[in-house]
Amino acid sequence: MSERQNTFLFAFDQHNHPITTYDIHEWIPETLCLRENEVAMIQIDGPRRPVYIKFRDAHSIQELLALTKVQGEYRHTNSEISKVRIKSVGLGMRRVRIANLPPVVPDRVLKMALGKYREVRDIQEETWSSAYRYPVAKDIRIAIVTLVQHIPSHILMAGH
Repeated sequence: MSERQNTFLFAFDQHNHPITTYDIHEWIPETLCLRENEVAMIQIDGPRRPVYIKFRDAHSIQELLALTKVQGEYRHTNSEISKVRIKSVGLGMRRVRIANLPPVVPDRVLKMALGKYREVRDIQEETWSSAYRYPVAKDIRIAIVTLVQHIPSHILMAGH
């Protein structure tokens, strides 16, 4: 099964007037401030009005997130305003390896640091294989996270 990457869902309010494909194509640069070279694909699902926009790179996504804060709006020609929910799609549940975090840093600190990327479902310690004399915990933890945005490759946690 393939997964959508670098893609956002824009769900237009269904209680307002319908929005045409032309309107959506004009709304993207005017409201989202996206340039043609940043958009790889636009998929419009007519009756339910969700619009999927696939970005060419993650940089454009971060700019969009900073600009919109998960909700936008569309102003109709009659001045009516529709709310637009913005949601990242295709990230889902991931196993994130956290290395070089001393064991004295509690899991709750790790949960708080990763919490802004979404829900941390579980944290486990990796252990050395039983092939070694001491099959004890390593300095690597595995966090199982349901992502709504990408996690940077390096994060500062509790000064580490």
